[in-house]
Amino acid sequence: MAPPLSRRTLLRATALTAAATGLSVSARGGAAAAEPAATLRPFALGDVTLDPGLFAGKRALMLDHARGYDVNRLLQVFRANAGLDTGGAVAPGGWEGLDGEANGNLRGHYTGHFLTMLAQAYASTGEKVFGDRIRAVIGALSEVREALRRDPAVLPAGGPFGAAVEQVRGSNQYVDLPGGVLGGAPAVTLSVWVKPGHDANWARVLDFGDDTTRYLYLAVRNAAGVPRFAVTTSGAGGEQGLNGTAPLPLGRWSHLAVTLGDGTGTLYVDGTAVARNTAMTLTPAALGSLADHWLGRSHYAADPVFAGGLAEFQVWSRVLSAAEITELQGARAAGTSAGPGDLVSYRLDETSGSRFADSSGRGLAATLRRTWGGPSHPGFLAAYPETQFVQLESMTGSDYTRVWAPYYTAHKILRGLLDAHLATGDARALDLASGMGDWMYARLSRLPAATLQRMWGIFSSGEYGGIVEAICDLHDRSGKPEHLALARLFDLDRLIDACAAGTDVLDGLHANQHIPIFTGLVRLYDATGEQRYLTAAKNFWRMVVPHRMYGIGGTSTGEFWKARDVIAGTITATTAETCCAYNMLKLSRALFLHEPDAAYMEYYERALYNQVLGSKQDKPDAEKPLVTYFIGLTPGHVRDYTPKQGTTCCEGTGMESATKYQDSVYFAAADGSCLYVNLYSPSTLTWAEHGVTVTQRTRFPEEQGSTLTIGGGSASFALRLRVPAWATAGFRVTVNGRAAEGTPVPGSYFTLSRTWRAGDTVRVSMPFRLRTEPTPDDPSLQALFYGPVNLVGRGAATTYLEAGLYGNAALSGDLLPSLTPVPGSPLHFTLRGTEFVPFLEGTEDPTHAYVRRSEPRLVFGGLDSGVANPVRPDGTTLLDAVWAAAPFRSKGALVVHVGKTVDAWVADGRLGRADGEAVVRTARRASYVS
Repeated sequence: MAPPLSRRTLLRATALTAAATGLSVSARGGAAAAEPAATLRPFALGDVTLDPGLFAGKRALMLDHARGYDVNRLLQVFRANAGLDTGGAVAPGGWEGLDGEANGNLRGHYTGHFLTMLAQAYASTGEKVFGDRIRAVIGALSEVREALRRDPAVLPAGGPFGAAVEQVRGSNQYVDLPGGVLGGAPAVTLSVWVKPGHDANWARVLDFGDDTTRYLYLAVRNAAGVPRFAVTTSGAGGEQGLNGTAPLPLGRWSHLAVTLGDGTGTLYVDGTAVARNTAMTLTPAALGSLADHWLGRSHYAADPVFAGGLAEFQVWSRVLSAAEITELQGARAAGTSAGPGDLVSYRLDETSGSRFADSSGRGLAATLRRTWGGPSHPGFLAAYPETQFVQLESMTGSDYTRVWAPYYTAHKILRGLLDAHLATGDARALDLASGMGDWMYARLSRLPAATLQRMWGIFSSGEYGGIVEAICDLHDRSGKPEHLALARLFDLDRLIDACAAGTDVLDGLHANQHIPIFTGLVRLYDATGEQRYLTAAKNFWRMVVPHRMYGIGGTSTGEFWKARDVIAGTITATTAETCCAYNMLKLSRALFLHEPDAAYMEYYERALYNQVLGSKQDKPDAEKPLVTYFIGLTPGHVRDYTPKQGTTCCEGTGMESATKYQDSVYFAAADGSCLYVNLYSPSTLTWAEHGVTVTQRTRFPEEQGSTLTIGGGSASFALRLRVPAWATAGFRVTVNGRAAEGTPVPGSYFTLSRTWRAGDTVRVSMPFRLRTEPTPDDPSLQALFYGPVNLVGRGAATTYLEAGLYGNAALSGDLLPSLTPVPGSPLHFTLRGTEFVPFLEGTEDPTHAYVRRSEPRLVFGGLDSGVANPVRPDGTTLLDAVWAAAPFRSKGALVVHVGKTVDAWVADGRLGRADGEAVVRTARRASYVS
């Protein structure tokens, strides 16, 4: 159990909370005077309770996963990398395992996400199970780091005759024998017991040689999956070899022996000769003195390291008889007529340490080693060797099969550790995080600036996620100047400078590689006061919103950005990577805390209520988070909630999103003078600073409003209610039943200043309207919105649904009368036989996020004029021009406007005079909903 929270730990925790807001707090807990202060600050997750409703329902599904998933599976890759016992746990697979995409080069990232999810769940609910799981993971990672700091140690296992050595897959460990093992013998017998733990081809039982030219080896499996022995002095093309006839069984001990002498080689499996070659002229003597003598490692870098059990490795300087080989099946060599090997004899029955005794009498003790040596710094912590970090430093182009975003993975682990520390106060988590910061600084600070710029500019391999934000948070708690210096080492100057200058360079960039960079820049601004960081972040945001934004709030196509204002032209089955929405929400939040521009929260609402909620399937599952990767916006697309091979980046951020829905509902002014209500969500805020609570009761968005009730004591502050930009049908506010003074303006905040007392009630009403959002590059392709909710058509058709909406438009301009509500199903409508439903519903129904607007004839109030709807070259129709002037105070005002519009189009030659008169007559005869 972790120690109780000390005052110092609490100060550090407070520092992190402040850091997340943009406030900078020194290591002693006081505000750093030289650093800029944010305008607003958020509340901790525990200060805002999600009450029953849409968000609480979605979160409950993810909490089932947080409680139920076996964390030992996540820890398997870490323990394996350190050579520790994995307890039989099976790695999650997908991106979080050796058999996943790019050889599992991203493994470890998912554990960081999972830790953050657990921390957020614990902070939000206080459930003991989440705290216990956090501490279990932190304890295991502490053991992993300690093991990595030491030389590798033997992992004992049961063998054919007692103890044996277990080589965990992913440990990259091998046994290094000293030189002279073969002794230049003209004949030799090799004998070993093996228990293969994996079916990878070309894993070596032994490989003695100099390089890939001169060697001899014994492999568990060749390309055909059977054992192979070979010897050569001229590379692979000159190999003289022996091949088995059947694969060795996995997880079971088998005996392999090779005899070589007098031009004949024989391969034995479990005492039976399975291959003989009478043309093997090469002997150990022909190889001469060799540089390396390895058990479990190959001279071919691409070959896997042997995983499984090894026991009783013997080498004799003669050819044993078949009878002697048979005798080895029943006892250790020392107990047979052959006796122990006279060249080397390793029982491999050690139970600790990293040395293996030689019983041959030659004193050639062997050593357990890592293929990559070991960490360059004691703070290193990862689920794979440090080699990816090393190789990145010399890369000039992307190759994720070699190096896949190692600093991105480091960020996820670091973020998880920091969140775990904040949630539980476990000092071990901060120690691990600080160690990672020390290690990265030691690694990166020695590199030339040009090398760093090259690294961070490499697609995928150089991706580093939100590591700058995390390191700034670490610096707030550690107080180490090296940590702040480390954060600045990630500056990608050409991107920062371009965005600071307002130059749009996003076309062709990988979206999710770059979005979190800017959240980090906001934090660097907090820490340094350097204005270009904040300016770059603000300008970048405006390059994405709305110019590269889909209706649901998502961005990217096939993970990349295209040209500005090309939306319809980029719609594919791989649009809107879910991670992008997650990171755009973080950036929007960070910017709003510095500049409370309602536009940031408009975007936040859009992306949260549509893409983020819709990315989580409405189904419980303890084994999978059930979150999308891409959300295709093509007609008839079906969302995939178990994407790729699993444990992807988007499933990771999806776990985080679903356990922090309440993090931006309320913000407070830094001086406590006002409270911002950003989102209308059933929730209860405990504002300890003022000794009050604020409770929202609402079924929003099913309900078109919310009721806020003050509890606790009395306090004076301004209550600022967000007036959504879409709230054009009115935004009415009452306080204790009386209308509030002032005129709310859509796209801003409405302020109520007073001394609040327990029981005070604020009622907000905001009628929804149906509206459309045309794509800038094809105005006829449109998304439908009802208030904040994107409505999508259900249907398997793979062509765009046609939608006509003006025929029954209301005088207010509301298009809703053209749709028919579905009884008993809030926010469900039908149009021409197609059901339209909220995007936020996490189903597997084929949907249409965009429709093709089709208004072929001029229809008013359901009456068809019989006249075709003319179109201008820019795509604007006459009906567009009419309804753009809505709302109309009366039918007469609409008819007058129709007349003026018709006259203009007749004068323009786009409509005949007689047809124009027919249109006006129809508009006059029609009846309209107000």
